[in-house]
Amino acid sequence: MNHNQKWKIIDLSQEIFEGMSLYPIHQKTFIVTNQTHEKSQAATGSRLGFSARNLLISEHCGTHCDAVWEYRPDGETIENMPMSTFWGDAICLDVSHVPETRYIEIEDLDNAVKKAGLDIRKGDIVLMYTGHHERYYGKPAGEAILKPALGYYGGDEFQTRYTGISEDAARWLAEQGVVNIGIDAPAIDHPDDPSFAGHFVCGEYDMSNTENLCNLNLVANKRFLYFGLPLKIREGSGSPIRAVAILKGDE
Repeated sequence: MNHNQKWKIIDLSQEIFEGMSLYPIHQKTFIVTNQTHEKSQAATGSRLGFSARNLLISEHCGTHCDAVWEYRPDGETIENMPMSTFWGDAICLDVSHVPETRYIEIEDLDNAVKKAGLDIRKGDIVLMYTGHHERYYGKPAGEAILKPALGYYGGDEFQTRYTGISEDAARWLAEQGVVNIGIDAPAIDHPDDPSFAGHFVCGEYDMSNTENLCNLNLVANKRFLYFGLPLKIREGSGSPIRAVAILKGDE
């Protein structure tokens, strides 16, 4: 059996491109040509031409993880956080029944764990499947929406209409030893939450959180191996990642 038959890899990452949906306070994505094949051939005199582009992106662009320093000034920056925060055993809980009008509470998570026949273990990475990516990502903008917590007034419903974790629920996960909380939405916090409760708890417990995941419907109610490794950005507040789930081929 070759490795492609033994293991199945599921991409949980958004694409990075100009015009991509971004959290309102962050840098827009710009991609510009640095070298064309023809230009580099002329410059080097080589028979081989090289193509390269320059990226201007936020550390919180697309699918990304956060450093504790983002939300706690004395916390670790991304390159100093333990690697075990970003890969290892993971579970994905189906909380897609939770409407965008309310928070994800302890009862929602506890019921999802029991329904899936899973358990939460110390050192786990817990991803929350809300269905938000499938509902709104890449869809035409709707009516303008005021979101004071975001400092934003706009019509991108992917950025404004989603559920998020409550402070009690985030602390419930943290106290069970979870090291990273992930979600298929722009933030683990509810967009109406001016206290950013999920990030606040992550700061208290030296945890990361991972945002803008996708394809979580493919791993909901499962335990698997997760990789979402950050770039080694000096003094980084976070990093774009290529998040993947690895399952046995027969799962």
